[in-house]
Amino acid sequence: MPAAEPLSDALKAMDDEEVERRAAADPDAGPIPAGFWDEAEPAPPRNKEQITLRLDANVLQHFRKSGKDYQSRINAVLKSYVQAQEKRR
Repeated sequence: MPAAEPLSDALKAMDDEEVERRAAADPDAGPIPAGFWDEAEPAPPRNKEQITLRLDANVLQHFRKSGKDYQSRINAVLKSYVQAQEKRR
């Protein structure tokens, strides 16, 4: 997943009251119900297989420029491709 865009100066300048007002007006946002985390369990990590992979230098440079966890982003792109191919079948 690509890195998130930095927050704008206008967003940084918002006070807590404005943040709360905007969150309350957002139909996709809502309070977390009481006890929501009481029974939550961490999801076990998916097993990944370590391999050696040769990539074109410009491809690797592109992902490395986006920062830490570039290997996870490469995996996400490949995974998305596989899922798209499977849908076409």
